[in-house]
Amino acid sequence: MLFTAPLVFLVVLVMVLVWEAIRANVTAEARTEWPWRLQLIDAESLGSLLAVAAGAVLARAQYARTVRPYLGWRAAWVKGQLATDAPAWRVGIMNGGQHLAVVDSWHYRVVMKGAQDSTDAPWAGALDTSDQLTEAGLVVGEDFRLIAFGVGFPLVGTGSHDTVLVGAFSENFIAQVQSLYVRVRITDVVGDTHERIMDCMKGVRGTEVPPGG
Repeated sequence: MLFTAPLVFLVVLVMVLVWEAIRANVTAEARTEWPWRLQLIDAESLGSLLAVAAGAVLARAQYARTVRPYLGWRAAWVKGQLATDAPAWRVGIMNGGQHLAVVDSWHYRVVMKGAQDSTDAPWAGALDTSDQLTEAGLVVGEDFRLIAFGVGFPLVGTGSHDTVLVGAFSENFIAQVQSLYVRVRITDVVGDTHERIMDCMKGVRGTEVPPGG
């Protein structure tokens, strides 16, 4: 409502302006007949409403850009993320903006080694994804950790590089899983929705595992 209603109001006013402009250019005799005799609003009131509507739309757009969240992610080999002492590929997400955003939905999509990476593959929650990985022979806590983010979880805007843990993955996991996509949908403080899709395995195979792995 906060985004669509002002735009709809502005579009309607522009259509009225076009109608009145066309109507003003027909003959006086024609304006006595239908539909040209239909005057929707006088020019002075129409001009005032257009100025208010355009100002509201532009002001909202500027404010929305100011408070917009900036979703980013960071991954690195880190010890202590799984049950073993071996390094794990830790993936974290961050809101680099200055304002709060809340999670609308959080889903995963797994592509195993040798499987076709299809955009039609279904998205699933953290628990269903964990079950899928377990069925493939991977062990929760030893090979991977996945974090479940519920609706309304706040991603605080820090303006820094602090990340919230998304998951941690062992070398065995990386050897068996080609891609693990995360689809994040969030709503910012003005009600706009944003979406980001990231691959937790991106970059991992070009990164050297630290000693101890």
